[in-house]
Amino acid sequence: MTPERETGARERMATGATAAPRPRVRLDQPRAPRRRLLPEYDPEAFGRMSERIARFLGTGRFIVWMTVVIILWVVWNVSAPADLRFDHYPFIFLTLMLSLQASYAAPLILLAQNRQDDRDRVNLEQDRKQNERSIADTEYLTREIASLRAGLGEVATRDWIRSELQDLVKELEERYADALPDRPGIFPAERPRGRDVEDR
Repeated sequence: MTPERETGARERMATGATAAPRPRVRLDQPRAPRRRLLPEYDPEAFGRMSERIARFLGTGRFIVWMTVVIILWVVWNVSAPADLRFDHYPFIFLTLMLSLQASYAAPLILLAQNRQDDRDRVNLEQDRKQNERSIADTEYLTREIASLRAGLGEVATRDWIRSELQDLVKELEERYADALPDRPGIFPAERPRGRDVEDR
C-alpha cells in the first residue's frame, strides 16, 4: 500500500467512512475578507467627531444659536403669509426637529463620555503604576539611608578620635609622671599667646 493510500485510509477510519473530508486551515496565510452588509467606518474618526459635537453641544454658543433658530422659526410661522408658512401654530414640525436633535445628541454625548472614561481609566492606570514605581524608589532609598546610618555608626568621627587621643595623652602623662616624678610632663604647657621675640 502506498503512503498516500495509508494516510487516506487512516483519515477515513478516524472520521468515519461517510464523513466528508474537511478542508485544512492554513495558519500561515490570512483569511479572505468576509463580505459585510453594514458599511465600514473608522471608529476613532467617528469617536473624535462625536467628541467635537458633544463639546459644541455643551457650549453657550450652541444654546444661543438654537434659541435664535427657534425664535426665527416661530416668528416666521406666525407672521409670514399663510401660503409661505411651513409649520402652523402647534409647531409639530419644530417639535419633531427638536426631538430628532435630542435623540442624536444623547448617544453622541454618551459616546464622548465613554471615550473620556476610557482615557481616564488609562490615565489612572498609568498614575497607579507611576505611584508604585515612586513607592518602590522611596523604599529603596529608605533602605539605603538606613544602611548608610548603620555604616556611619561604625565609622570613627573627628570628635571620637579627638577624645580618644586626649585619653591617650592623659594616660601617657600619668605613666610618665609615675616613672619620673621630678620631670615635667611629656607635653609642655602651652605658652601664652601673644607677641614673642622668637616669632620675629
